Amino acid sequence: MGTKEEARGTLSSTDFGVAASAFILSWNTICSSFPPWTWVLSHHQVEGYLSLENILLSSTQEEHGELSCPGPGKHSHQEDPIDVDDATLVHTNPCKVHYCDLHIIYCNSYRVPVLYFRAYDSDGEPLGFDEIEKDLPAYSKKALSDSKWTFITQEEHPYLNRPWYKLHPCGTSEWMKLLFHADDALAKTGVTIELYLVAWLSVVGHVVGLRIPLEMMKQL
Repeated sequence: MGTKEEARGTLSSTDFGVAASAFILSWNTICSSFPPWTWVLSHHQVEGYLSLENILLSSTQEEHGELSCPGPGKHSHQEDPIDVDDATLVHTNPCKVHYCDLHIIYCNSYRVPVLYFRAYDSDGEPLGFDEIEKDLPAYSKKALSDSKWTFITQEEHPYLNRPWYKLHPCGTSEWMKLLFHADDALAKTGVTIELYLVAWLSVVGHVVGLRIPLEMMKQL
């Protein structure tokens, strides 16, 4: 019988809530100039998920396809029409400006978090994956083509009942265990629930061009 959720390869749904609260506090404290992660409750007010929305995804060469902060006061509300004032954005190619919403949702069957995302242009028109892929960093495209653990599918969002893309969780518990065991300090002390999402997103975030700030990584 495994202990500590199989050496933190997986999480219980309760632990996910604890990890989410700790992650929100850490991100919003350390990265106060960035858009905030928020906790969105389901209609039943029991379960919920993490949300980071209206993130600027630039496909220009200078930005290397990485996600960035669109500026104060430009965060979208969940699934609301996008209202963007281009005067507040600094970019080199207006035709290439896209936005991305990220949701982290707990998967009961795999007992791990799952990254869901959607992308759209400044008019709110959703982008197909072929368009999204053009905005992804080169290392992300390579990971998607080379890794047997990393692949993207389109499925219905568990809470919004609309088609979103997601990074499939089938190999998450395995590489999370490998990640923790490869770090001597984490292997000796064990991975706390509060740091699980930081470690997880440090790997998963790269797929969509989102980097965890160094200050947060220092907590590991």
